[in-house]
Amino acid sequence: MFKKVLIANRGEIACRIIWACKELGIKTVAVHSEADADALHVRFADDAVCIGPAPSAKSYLNIPAVISAAEIKNVDAIHPGYGFLSENAHFAEVCKACNITFIGPPPEAIRTMGDKAAAKKAMKEAGLPLLPGSDGVVETEEEALKIADEIGYPVIIKASAGGGGRGMRIVRSGKELVNAFHTARHEAGAAFADPSVYIEKYLENPRHIEFQILADSHGNVVHLGERECSIQRRHQKLIEEAPSPLMTAEARSRVGDLVAKACKAIGYVNAGTVEMLFDNDLNFYFMEMNTRIQVEHPVTELVTGIDLVQNQIRIAAGERLPFTQQEIELRGHAIECRINAEHPEKFTPSPGLITALNLPGGPGVRVDTAIYPGYTVPPYYDSMIAKLIVHAESRERAIARMRRALESMVVEGIKTTIPLHQRIIDDPVFRSGALSTHFMERFLKRSDNL
Repeated sequence: MFKKVLIANRGEIACRIIWACKELGIKTVAVHSEADADALHVRFADDAVCIGPAPSAKSYLNIPAVISAAEIKNVDAIHPGYGFLSENAHFAEVCKACNITFIGPPPEAIRTMGDKAAAKKAMKEAGLPLLPGSDGVVETEEEALKIADEIGYPVIIKASAGGGGRGMRIVRSGKELVNAFHTARHEAGAAFADPSVYIEKYLENPRHIEFQILADSHGNVVHLGERECSIQRRHQKLIEEAPSPLMTAEARSRVGDLVAKACKAIGYVNAGTVEMLFDNDLNFYFMEMNTRIQVEHPVTELVTGIDLVQNQIRIAAGERLPFTQQEIELRGHAIECRINAEHPEKFTPSPGLITALNLPGGPGVRVDTAIYPGYTVPPYYDSMIAKLIVHAESRERAIARMRRALESMVVEGIKTTIPLHQRIIDDPVFRSGALSTHFMERFLKRSDNL
């Protein structure tokens, strides 16, 4: 097992990794920007290094600075968390060249899965179904028109090298396609330094469901069930739950086994998430794979009782998975609300000083956060400040528990999305479980939610 791990991240995920390391008896090194000198992860790590000024490009994304900190502090491994350098294949290669273990998959897997067109090709060959679409990158508008005519409208144009809704366009007719094609390419080039796009069939009311996998370096691969991630705004997840209200035990076993076999076929190692689109008849299509720990990993931890972060570390240290697929059992229901420092109606950022704070507790309630009274939320990074997670024996009771937890969560001095989550949790469509990726669009259009 490692003696010392550097955490190349900040905020709640950096704290989460520190807690995992402490339970494993591993010393931790935090890195931080000048803006994060008083951050909680800096306070609770065993050691800390300032790696640059506030902008991410000059600190958390600065590979030479992160590696220098790791070498100065003589660490065995680096955990990248999510975001920042977590899916940067070059960073994983640099770690390997410096004899530092990267706690994540091999660089080759990161690179393949990071290119959506390449990922689709690899997963199709490994046995996962794909939405009808282009075989790879679409180079010209003539080719785009031909493919769209063949698979039928509506179609969606997506950036090959990115996500988060950038370089993405839904097209419902040939008249719209040429302009949308060039706009998507321009956005993709600006956002990801790669204008490549691909085209696939667009599902009108899909559900976004993802399967969590763990794979060790000895050829063992398991899935830990699914997470429902359909509650999104502009392709950013707001609420996640496990299991999905749509899923049956038979479908979970069938799809999960197929996902695990596909990940084994591509030689995947460590934690990963296979994201798919489902229709209401449980037909499913591979969308992308995230080669890192996910923001929403706690809901899986609560329903399985398995610590995903500790298992990431153990796998990276060369250990075998301590359980088989047959030993993994889902118990109850878990829901996570991402609490952002944003205006709950305008969705504009709300950085600033937290003047008062009360975090909910009680049975079945977990809060992953790095905020505290007197902490100033900086304007330089993602606006998520906390994850509120609940677990109960049924979805109905989990919703009731989340309502109670949201009511007792108080963050003063800044605006947060807590009121928005309260309205979603009380929404009859949400409570029914009849979800789709269009839920938020329709929810916000209803006058009582404006």
